[in-house]
Parts: sequence; structure tokens; C-alpha cells
Amino acid sequence: MYWNTGVTTPLITLKDLTIRVDGRTILENVNASVSEAEIVTIVGPNGSGKSTLLRAMIGAIPPAEGTVHRAPNLRIGYVPQKLALDAALPMTVQRFLGLPRRVSAQEAVQALELAGVPDLRNRQMTKLSGGQFQRVLLARALLEKPQVLLLDEATQGLDQPGAAAFYQRIEQVRRDIGCAVVMVSHDLHVVMAASDRVLCLNGHICCEGSPRTVADAPEYRALFGSGTKGTMALYQHQHSHSHDHDHSHDEAH
Repeated sequence: MYWNTGVTTPLITLKDLTIRVDGRTILENVNASVSEAEIVTIVGPNGSGKSTLLRAMIGAIPPAEGTVHRAPNLRIGYVPQKLALDAALPMTVQRFLGLPRRVSAQEAVQALELAGVPDLRNRQMTKLSGGQFQRVLLARALLEKPQVLLLDEATQGLDQPGAAAFYQRIEQVRRDIGCAVVMVSHDLHVVMAASDRVLCLNGHICCEGSPRTVADAPEYRALFGSGTKGTMALYQHQHSHSHDHDHSHDEAH
């Protein structure tokens, strides 16, 4: 098991980061870091800059002001929000995993096992369920043996048990390979339980800290309302090591 809670080196550091797109300020004066083997979740309302922050971490969007520092030769795995494939295009999971770099059957199987779907290698991509498709995207990101795994609303479109199972798999991946994880999510009712640290974003960082600290913060409650009670009920439930998925009574938002 790689995970430890000691002091670790930041893999990505954002200092006074401001991002502008077409003259509009999307993010302003953001200071944050991602350390080895921690799970950081970014929450916030629509339009709060969550995906923009992730893209800035990768280097896909240049800062207008401030800096993004990545550890030298940092390996990043990225799971996008969604990926559209032409339904008429026959493509197996093995072939998909081999784009753009061919991967061996053994590499594909290892990545799929880590993603929790070991038997999908010869299946057609267009025949996968939503949950299976997201697991294959996860496997593709894991092929890079990432030190940081970035997930941009990777459970969008999955039902609540499917989303909860996906986040538990992410926790397992962190334990197995020791990577840091940064997740953008709307799934407040399940994502908080999987996090070491939460950043609440609304163009800037409103509040940050442990899931409990953030859920109790007035800034968080102002954005998300009384649904946070359901979030914390689930947080306490999951951290009592009971992992059944019947959380339909919890408030989603």
C-alpha cells in the first residue's frame, strides 16, 4: 500500500493563478497544490471554473497571471467528461486503448484490471454501458502510470450506485499505484466520502479543507444549501467502513 498521510512533495502548485478567456475572468487569484497520493475534489456550481482549473493544471490553458508549477517529468492521466465515438465505427476496447500508441494485450489487461473491468478487452466500444465506458477511459489514463490522475466529472450520466462504485474504484487505484487524484464533480452525495481534501470553487477558492470542514463552511452552504446534510450523513456512513450502495435516501444536492 503506497498511501501515507505524512508530509509529501507537491506535484502541482498553483500560485496566484488567474485565467481569462476572451477577456472574461474565469478564475482569479487561485492558490492550491496537489501532493503525492492525496485525493482532492473540486466542487462548485456550473460556470465556477472547475474544468478550467483542471485544464490549467495540465497546461492546456495558459495563465493570464500567476504560475502553474508541475514537478519535473510529471506523468498525468486524464479522464474527460465524456467522449463521443462514431456508432458506425467498429472498434474494440483493445484497439481504443492502443490509440495513439499501440499497447500490448498484457498492458491492456493490466490497465483494465486496475480500472475494475478485466473482461472487456475484446468488447466493442459502442456496446459498452455508460459505466463500462467510463472504466475504459479510466484504464486508458492508467496506461501512462500516472503520478496524478485528473477526472473531469467522470461519473456524469451514471446513476448513484454506479457513481459510488466508480469513486470506490478510484480510491482502490490510489491505494494500488500511489497516484494523487484530482476530481471535478457534481456528485456531492458520494464524492465527499472519497476525498482527503475538498476545494470549493466559484471563480476563486471559497473554502477548502477536509470534507467535514468544507461541508460545515458557510460559503459551501451558501452555494449548495441544506443538501449538505445528506452529504455528511453519507460521509460518516462510508467512513464507518460500510460500503453498501443503497444511498437513495440521501439528498443529492
